[in-house]
Amino acid sequence: MSATQSRHASREPLAVRIAVPIGVLFTAIASLLALVSGPLAAGPAAVELPAPAAAMALPDVQQTAAPAADPCADDAVKNALSAGDDAATVLAFGGGAAFRAAVVAGNAPCISLLDPEREWVVVNKLNALSPLDYAPSVTASSLRGLSRSVSLRPAAADALSRMGDAARAAGAGSMGVNNAYRSYGLQQITYSRFVRSEGESKADAGSARPGHSEHQTGLAVDVVACGGGCSGLGAFGTTSQSRWVVQHGWEYGFIVRYEDGATQKTGYMPEPWHLRYIGVELAKAYHEGGFHTLEDFFGLPPAPDYAR
Repeated sequence: MSATQSRHASREPLAVRIAVPIGVLFTAIASLLALVSGPLAAGPAAVELPAPAAAMALPDVQQTAAPAADPCADDAVKNALSAGDDAATVLAFGGGAAFRAAVVAGNAPCISLLDPEREWVVVNKLNALSPLDYAPSVTASSLRGLSRSVSLRPAAADALSRMGDAARAAGAGSMGVNNAYRSYGLQQITYSRFVRSEGESKADAGSARPGHSEHQTGLAVDVVACGGGCSGLGAFGTTSQSRWVVQHGWEYGFIVRYEDGATQKTGYMPEPWHLRYIGVELAKAYHEGGFHTLEDFFGLPPAPDYAR
């Protein structure tokens, strides 16, 4: 073959040139496998795998959290509610703190904070009494009365009498009742008088509209300090009687309902003379929990004004 012919001769096909290295690579891989695993079997061999059931088995799930108990299903709670015994109901829940916790958590469907018959009823500018003209059974306490409205529900009246005796025995001085239960009709007269003299806005800061007054529940009382005579409401907050009530009133089931600094929650200016009976167990939980309004105590929204 001439030099010219060799320069123009056909080249090797590309497939041939690629196939050779691939074949060599395959041979090398096969040899390596043979060294590691031994001679290949003549035919396809079944590969033994671990039993999948054993490999995929999961441990049983253990439930560690028990469902929340419903206190209202307890026979003691049901019996106390049926008997209308509020003190026994709170105790059946496990005490004031447990009662409050269940109510706030929404785990006490048998308890209504709007039931006017109950000592835990919350009446404010957002929660009216139902019915609006609700009227409880009331009786007078042993404290000196300064108006015609000096009566309370029996449990509250008895507690007020004992509290007055205790304050006097402790050397804090005597107390009198300026105002206690006021009917719907009397509250209409009282509120209207304030509106005429001060205007609606100022009246709302110091007097409840009919159907929204704690006095109408028979569980609220305005007290004054008494000696030879009795001072007015406005003077009560600076007296030894007032200081004693702040420290010890809860022991008899009373709280100061409208405290200084709580107007944005209660809707009322401070009234150190306005005491509210909620029962000993709830008052204890209120005191020990450092609460200053019933709205906060029961996890309710603030009620600074009436719903429009």
